[in-house]
Amino acid sequence: MKILAVSDQEVPLIYSTSVAQRFGNIDLVIGCGDLHFYYLEFLVSALNMPVYYVNGNHTHKIEHTSLGERTYPWGATELHQRCLRDRASGLLLAGIEGSLSYNYGPHQYSQSEMWWMVWGLVPALLINQMRYGRYLDVFVTHAPPWKIHDQDDRPHQGIKAFNWLIKVFQPTYHLHGHIHLYRQDARVETQVGATRVVNTYGYRLLEIDRPLRRKR
Repeated sequence: MKILAVSDQEVPLIYSTSVAQRFGNIDLVIGCGDLHFYYLEFLVSALNMPVYYVNGNHTHKIEHTSLGERTYPWGATELHQRCLRDRASGLLLAGIEGSLSYNYGPHQYSQSEMWWMVWGLVPALLINQMRYGRYLDVFVTHAPPWKIHDQDDRPHQGIKAFNWLIKVFQPTYHLHGHIHLYRQDARVETQVGATRVVNTYGYRLLEIDRPLRRKR
């Protein structure tokens, strides 16, 4: 199955009336943060596919639109501190929003707070293992893991708890945003054990094996 992952930058190729023709064969949309609510709402309506997302550190708590105030993108499903199973595909998804705290803005946390939020996912991940035979398929965050695709300045440092999660629970993908890409030689994918860590800045098209349905 195919996943369209987006973050940080609105891409004219996607925010277009022809998006359904270009990306009509995808099964799922995942937003990794710092995108306007209206952008995600457009993908919900234009592609008629499930859209899951986390907020980035630049996401406003309230977005003013021509149709009124938004506190979340209508029709999309937030993943922050949640572990969900997509009904159509069977994929197991979990997410953590935001970045490291650097100016006390919204969706910013300390390393310790990130650890607590990651540990909060553990009970649901253990239940996944008992019910479906695996912990997690796709881990969705805004910030990257520590020392993987991150940068030295505090706002763009990675999250240490994410490294622990992907080491222990081994999702197929860890999708993140936050790190803008300005060089063609910038690294956007890194294999860490069983997990492929992917920077989704702008957009990325990814493929993942559809989970097998368990026999009853």
